Amino acid sequence: MIAESEVAPLALLLSAHAGRDAERHRAIWAFDARLAKVARTTSEAAIGQMRLAWWNDVVEDADARKGQGEPVVDAMRDCGAMAAPGLVAMIDGWEVLVVEPEIDAQGLRDYAVGRGGGLFRALADVADAPEWLLGAGQVWALWDLIGHVDDPALRDAALTMARDLLLAAEQARWPRGWKPLRIAFTLARQDVLAGQGAPLGISRALAWRLLRIALVGR
Repeated sequence: MIAESEVAPLALLLSAHAGRDAERHRAIWAFDARLAKVARTTSEAAIGQMRLAWWNDVVEDADARKGQGEPVVDAMRDCGAMAAPGLVAMIDGWEVLVVEPEIDAQGLRDYAVGRGGGLFRALADVADAPEWLLGAGQVWALWDLIGHVDDPALRDAALTMARDLLLAAEQARWPRGWKPLRIAFTLARQDVLAGQGAPLGISRALAWRLLRIALVGR
């Protein structure tokens, strides 16, 4: 079982809506957090790439031996999350932030497609995910990035790209089993339309927004 300390508070709240799939959701969010830590703490691109390559090897290790003893690795294998589609794409998306000193439009798109599209595909556990779901994941990833960077130009570019991606997911019908993803996308959509990124931490106002979205869908 994944420790709560391995998962961000927002991800814990979202995972709580996954029912019997909650443990797998928490493990995938913990995996995303590990990749985020690589991007956040790496000062030299080559070292960061080596750290991400280690995770890539873990995901693709058919014998399930590499990384034994690492808490997130063990938790992912125990609950079946290591077999989720999209994990390698997530690594590729995070790699953009590790290797690019300045992120251009193509880099921003690659990050969103990899991290966001891969994350939502992994959480939904669908190899051949619909384009609108991948787009919703991209919106979420861009929203999260906006809330964690200081560069005004990058924030504006990410916000513009996220707005351009909204329409398809807004018109989609979300299966009941994808409720955590619908909540995550709706939260991001509301902020993107307001010109804002992800807030830091869980305020009372954010908790109320999450509850409202879960209950009434908006």
